[in-house]
Amino acid sequence: MPGFEFFGDEERKEVNDVLETGILMRYGFDGPRKGIWKSKELEKAICSQFGSTYAQLTSSGTAALTTAMAALGIGAGDEVIMPAFTFVASFEAVLSMGAVPVLVDIDETLTLSPVAVKSAITPKTKCVMPVHMCGSMADLDALKAICEEHKIFLLEDACQSIGGTYKGKSLGTIGHAGTFSFDFVKTITCGEGGVVMTNSEDVYIKSDAFTDHGHDHLGVDRGADLHPFLGYNFRISELHAAVGLAQIKKLNRFLAIQKKNNQILRSYLSQVPEISFRVVPDPEGDSYSFLSWFLPTQVQTEKVINALKEEGILAGNFYWFANNWHYIRKWDHLKTSNSLYPLSELQQKALTSLQHNSFVASDAIMSRCISTAISLTWTEEQVNEKGAKFLAVIQQALR
Repeated sequence: MPGFEFFGDEERKEVNDVLETGILMRYGFDGPRKGIWKSKELEKAICSQFGSTYAQLTSSGTAALTTAMAALGIGAGDEVIMPAFTFVASFEAVLSMGAVPVLVDIDETLTLSPVAVKSAITPKTKCVMPVHMCGSMADLDALKAICEEHKIFLLEDACQSIGGTYKGKSLGTIGHAGTFSFDFVKTITCGEGGVVMTNSEDVYIKSDAFTDHGHDHLGVDRGADLHPFLGYNFRISELHAAVGLAQIKKLNRFLAIQKKNNQILRSYLSQVPEISFRVVPDPEGDSYSFLSWFLPTQVQTEKVINALKEEGILAGNFYWFANNWHYIRKWDHLKTSNSLYPLSELQQKALTSLQHNSFVASDAIMSRCISTAISLTWTEEQVNEKGAKFLAVIQQALR
């Protein structure tokens, strides 16, 4: 990862197709576009690649999450259970719908702990939102069972796990709906973009309209469309879809490279007795975009991070425990409800409570975790050089 590392003639060709027509919008202008419908092509390719019945492109992964929640009827006062380790977009989408994010602990999958989810369910719980962080998956069998027992929605935030699978099914296609992000640093990129995937026709029809101001897209032209409900402008452009169309054709190649580089690097880190690796519920389904590993203590982990920094090889190695964007420990703006617009009393109360909530279990995991991003551009020689250098630095730091 990410797909921009392999940006080339294929992307330029698809983008130039759009520029030749001058029609950058995904809807309307049927004549001048001369049969060029990159968004429709990409949605079809997504369904084919990932096995989803329906796909609706959006302007971002955040828009995709927001759209999916709207289509599932999640809104004011509803509680959405989500992990304490994710990207800020996950709770931003929940808040934008008037819903209440309920953050709970993760386990050594680096994703939602089913035990923590069970403890957090209340009569107001409407949805469980696992976030498949760093290329691998949550324990979906356990989470599905919980959702079925309590008759609540399972919404997969699969934005960081494009190409990953769980028991033969693509991540993002297993719950009631699932989302990908196609931003600039994802496994495949549109520059900016996202998608809602679902096997429900009802969820798809609602997503299709919601992303385009509520247009039902059933008229003979846009002016004849009806608006059965409110919507927003979450449309992707044809230019962004064109980039994604070229990228998705390369996905299998990307995944093969990631797996090879990941496994070579892992072979070096495996030589350090103190290192263990994240739990992957279905090892065959790992997308291998990250190699996430643990040291026994926070002190040892920080020593290794500092040593990697001193040797100039910290880039691409993420110590999430001290990261501003991905872990609750640094989300002060969330805990203090620092919003430009008034939040509901329920939301403010829930966010304020985060200042006092204990995430000891997550802290114990995240304080010992380092995630190494796997580049598509590394040659086999470079991966071995990197592995040997990692090994030497880590061993020295642990002495």
